[in-house]
Amino acid sequence: MTEAVTAPTRFAVPGRLAVSNRAAATWQPARLVGIRRETSRASTFRFAVPGWTGHLPGQHLMLRLTAADGYVAQRHYSIASPPHDTGHIELTLDHAEGGEVSGWFHQVARPGDTVEVRGPLSGFFAWPGDRPALLLGAGSGVVPLMSMVRHHRLRRLTVPLCLLVSARAPEELIYADEYEDETTPVFTRTAPPGARPGRLSAAHLEPYLARPPAAGWEAYVCGSNGFAEHASQLLAELGQPVERIRIERFG
Repeated sequence: MTEAVTAPTRFAVPGRLAVSNRAAATWQPARLVGIRRETSRASTFRFAVPGWTGHLPGQHLMLRLTAADGYVAQRHYSIASPPHDTGHIELTLDHAEGGEVSGWFHQVARPGDTVEVRGPLSGFFAWPGDRPALLLGAGSGVVPLMSMVRHHRLRRLTVPLCLLVSARAPEELIYADEYEDETTPVFTRTAPPGARPGRLSAAHLEPYLARPPAAGWEAYVCGSNGFAEHASQLLAELGQPVERIRIERFG
């Protein structure tokens, strides 16, 4: 029998999540220790951050690059790793066309390079592991959701968690080798044999919302503006309370 586990946390109770202002405001050196290719345009970058005080799945950080001439670039990135990966964090970055920071990571960065990070930031999109979670992501929007999935597995949590992840084609599905029974992939342009490509639809969500857990779902939606609007509207139309839909969007 698997014992239910509730994640220990230094944070406030759900609905009033907060992070240490001091930790969030302090820049720390992060040394790149590994690079793992996920798709042709996305890679995971693993950093050693000895001073990292932990995070909740779903949170993000601020990353700062400083060039030799003093030019500084800062970007927000979701954290892909679970909170108990002590002293390390992982970020999964798409190679954005013309992106100066993502371009540096994909074309220049090598293990041993150092950047600066501060965080964790944002409690709104965090999942403490204490309530049923219905996760909807598209493209690189799956990154903070994967932190939740990994946390759920590593802590052997028994609270329900389901992930629906959308990608244009199987070869563009980030973390494809990691998905298990909790995950339903949706392919919008090219699907594997026997499957039909198409956008995330009510038919994908109805099995989860027709019979939700007794405590109801907390829905987490992450992706482009278009995906976030579409997915959150589907959820609301199928009866998911709007106050229990959390959205992060980009683009």
